[in-house]
Amino acid sequence: MDETPSRVILADDDVLLREGLASLLERAGFEVAGQAGDASELLALVREHHPDLAVIDIRMPPGHTTEGVEAAKVIRAELPDVGILLLSAHIEVDQAMELLAAGQRVGYLLKSRVTAVSDFVETLERIVHGGSVVDPSLVAELINARRRHDPLEELTQREREVLALMAEGRSNAGIAHKLWITEGTVEKHVRSIMSRMRLPETEDDHRRVLAVLAFLDAR
Repeated sequence: MDETPSRVILADDDVLLREGLASLLERAGFEVAGQAGDASELLALVREHHPDLAVIDIRMPPGHTTEGVEAAKVIRAELPDVGILLLSAHIEVDQAMELLAAGQRVGYLLKSRVTAVSDFVETLERIVHGGSVVDPSLVAELINARRRHDPLEELTQREREVLALMAEGRSNAGIAHKLWITEGTVEKHVRSIMSRMRLPETEDDHRRVLAVLAFLDAR
């Protein structure tokens, strides 16, 4: 018996991008329940359709600042089971940190990542099923912007790579596959990272992402 397709609301004032995403998602097996060009329309559609996921541009009319993030916070408060993927053309994770700290069914990607169709679809599915995803370039930007006395300076290059993949929401097995190392080696790196950063060890992916976000937010 076929699974019911995940229902998605798309919110972006760029009509061409929005239509392109709608076409992409429909081909990937999602049901696009509605499209919005601003935050007010987005909230109305989400309240009406209760989708599995809302894909939201951070900057939307009227001010093109943080309207998408503010709408996402309302959605999370009213309908916490709705997954949220924030999209942005720029690295502006500070505005979204509170939402990302929710730890479940939330993600943040740069729009340039949408060109990698298979990765993008995988990201959406991961969020729908309760995961969290943060674009690795956002993590790298925050790492590079850390203050001089930074615990991250104690990490090896490989540990930094593992940390970035942890922030993407990948499991130890997923990290091992990505870096071409054994899962046992990944486990050793994770233990080392948690120890150096004074964070509790956990096998829960959500808490791993939460820990990374919380630490980066303390910069």
